[in-house]
Amino acid sequence: MSHDQARVARALLSVSDKTGLVDFARALSERGVALVSTGGTHRALTEAGLPVTEVAEITGFPEMMDGRVKTLHPAVHGGLLAVRDDPQHQAALAAHGIGAIDLLVVNLYPFEATIAKPCGYDDAVENIDVGGPAMIRAAAKNHADVAVVVDVADYAAILTELEAGNGALGAATRKRLAQKAFARTASYDAAIASWLADHVEMDEAPAYRAFGGTLAQSLRYGENPHQSAAFYRTPGLVRPGVASARQLQGKELSFNNLNDTDAAYECVAEFDPARAAAVAIIKHANPCGVAEGPTLAEAYERALACDPTSAFGGIVALNRTLDAESAARIVEIFTEVIIAPDATEEAIAIVAAKKNLRLLLAGALPDPRAKGFAMRNLAGGILVQGRDAAVVDDMTLKVVTKREPSGQEYADMRFAYRVAKHVKSNAIVYARDGATVGIGAGQMSRVDSSRIAAWKAAEGAKRIGATESLAKGSVVASDAFFPFADGLIAAAEAGATAVIQPGGSMRDADVIKAADEAGLAMVFTGHRHFRH
Repeated sequence: MSHDQARVARALLSVSDKTGLVDFARALSERGVALVSTGGTHRALTEAGLPVTEVAEITGFPEMMDGRVKTLHPAVHGGLLAVRDDPQHQAALAAHGIGAIDLLVVNLYPFEATIAKPCGYDDAVENIDVGGPAMIRAAAKNHADVAVVVDVADYAAILTELEAGNGALGAATRKRLAQKAFARTASYDAAIASWLADHVEMDEAPAYRAFGGTLAQSLRYGENPHQSAAFYRTPGLVRPGVASARQLQGKELSFNNLNDTDAAYECVAEFDPARAAAVAIIKHANPCGVAEGPTLAEAYERALACDPTSAFGGIVALNRTLDAESAARIVEIFTEVIIAPDATEEAIAIVAAKKNLRLLLAGALPDPRAKGFAMRNLAGGILVQGRDAAVVDDMTLKVVTKREPSGQEYADMRFAYRVAKHVKSNAIVYARDGATVGIGAGQMSRVDSSRIAAWKAAEGAKRIGATESLAKGSVVASDAFFPFADGLIAAAEAGATAVIQPGGSMRDADVIKAADEAGLAMVFTGHRHFRH
């Protein structure tokens, strides 16, 4: 039975994060709320001169086992779980001398923060909270009578409502706090389960899988205005990117901005900054231009040349510190977001002149070889897979044609395959001299992707007044095998001289024959890069 108002006469506080603790507890005490606390929380409140009872005094047991056992006792859980208008519950409280607890304030051992940085296995385990989640769940279950606070950010609102309610909290507030409490323990347990899954050798997927996160940003809407959306950060070692980046300026990022910026940064991370500067321009989660160069400005110019029409309103990702020269060039056309590991003060000032342009600094590049997982919702379920951590530089390229690729063709094939990994399937990428010249993405047939990419390259030639398609003398990368020779023939007709693809088709022999007849060099990687 829910009560509209529940008076707070006694509160139990047991927090790991002591931000705002003393001020909050003092305000409660001044309202006449009796305080009970544990361990470090008790010490902090005592040192602040507040009247507070230690949990050990009400349980009759001292904290033991390095603090692992302190609140797991009927004197605590009885006070949290007792239903106030149940005569039997009230009789049990009286018979055993248990005082009701009206407000529970708990935040948990910092497990997520511990695993977010390099740590030992035993250190992580020691930061798994047991008593805290047990108390939170007890109080949240009994939210008809008890309020539970798990977030420092709620302290001020709680005090305001207590003042307005003459020492009571409303049912709507208690229900909202209970929902947040259960979500917090669920997210906490999910972080532990996911971390343990990475430390257990299993021959098959675990029977149960849990995922959780912390709200990073409420979004105005999702892919479309009628869809609600939010961005959550997942616990654990933070992968550099949109979740770790500092936004220096510009409008709030939208759902589509976040999705596209992530795609852009993951793509540009394929290119080692020690080898060359690289720029990826993304539109609707697909690369519309990627290039390497001796400087970021030159790499940007070459990436932009691939498809300047699509680049308008796109996302620009860089693998090196944004400098003034590249910043000045990027801001010449409308760009939604720039993301880079860092930026010079001069570059920041140049971007600042475009008040709506978002500038994100991620601090580092993500490791393209790092493990991780990706999820996708289905009706009634979730698809989970490991992230595509295959890198072409680690692959053995098997020459399957009569002609061996030249050194430049090998370099361009590896470049094109890095890009193809980040193009929606079916994916075809033409590249020459370390820059894309034509990209075909997301088509139902591979030959259509090949034709679209060739058309893009031909259009690029028209823009610069060239007499031949930009695909002339290029290499072509396919994210999956050619099921028929038609896609490869289309590439040859466009002017490609070499092909990189996974191989593995029932008609590989036909495709190889067509390549030989066209004088192409072709290599198989043995690794497919589907990206749906």
